[in-house]
Amino acid sequence: MSDSFFAAEGSLSGSCRLCPRRCGADRTRNPGFCGAGAEMEIARIMLHHWEEPPISGPDPTDEGHGSGAVFFSHCSLGCVYCQNRKISRSDAKGTAYSPEELARELMRLEAEGAFNVNFVSPTHYADRIAETVKIARRNGLTIPVVWNTGGYERPEAIDALNGIADIFLTDFKYASPELAKKYSGAEDYPGTAASSLARMVSLAGPPVFSEDGMMKKGVIVRHLCLPGCREDSVRVLRMIAQTVPVKNVRLSLMAQYTPEFLPPADPTSPDPWKKIRRKITTYEYATAAEEASRLGFEGWMQERSSATSRFTPDF
Repeated sequence: MSDSFFAAEGSLSGSCRLCPRRCGADRTRNPGFCGAGAEMEIARIMLHHWEEPPISGPDPTDEGHGSGAVFFSHCSLGCVYCQNRKISRSDAKGTAYSPEELARELMRLEAEGAFNVNFVSPTHYADRIAETVKIARRNGLTIPVVWNTGGYERPEAIDALNGIADIFLTDFKYASPELAKKYSGAEDYPGTAASSLARMVSLAGPPVFSEDGMMKKGVIVRHLCLPGCREDSVRVLRMIAQTVPVKNVRLSLMAQYTPEFLPPADPTSPDPWKKIRRKITTYEYATAAEEASRLGFEGWMQERSSATSRFTPDF
């Protein structure tokens, strides 16, 4: 499935339809909607210590381990508040890697003690990443592969990752099409995220952990609580619970939103981002946390002190 899907829909097909935007760009000649050409551009490869505990490890000071993060340049979603905006925008620049070159980097990460390979914002390079993983596994890669996505995926693309991704670390940002359109330019996000989440759970199965608590297979769903969007957060949690059995996922309920990544306000015109130009309140986060508990989710909560840019890698 993966080879045929990526051959027909991928960045080298002459008409890219990897993501739900299906922009049809010939990325061998011109960038797609995401800003990416056919070859992988990477902003940074590193041992990362600030993911959920079963991904990066329980001790963020453990320099000998961590998640083997590969931060790709560009993005097919484009959230206005993106904390990785330095590398996610269409005009961002990264270092080009071939699948063979990146496969060698994955082997290096495993040798350095990475618990897993963590592909961050991988959607627009899914075809080249699949090729990379196959090469790395032929060369002896044994650690799990994490697909770390904004949740805006074609369900068929998730199906094509069978045998490639072991763990899905996916966002579920909005239940409201209106909010999805306003903040991410993707009105179809809620239904698309639900459909792709169902495929992820079907593919990865219930969570599986090693004896030391590291995830080997499964799905973690992240929801970032946004200011002024308390009711939508509740709707997101209910939508997840209606889509998949809550016991088959782990929930990461995030309080780390910070407005400092928004574009600066223009004093000469109304501010379209005024509603989210603040941090969330304790009440907003507590409302979501209480609903998560009522629905029976297991997972992780964040302190509101996490709402700072210091947890964002220096690109």
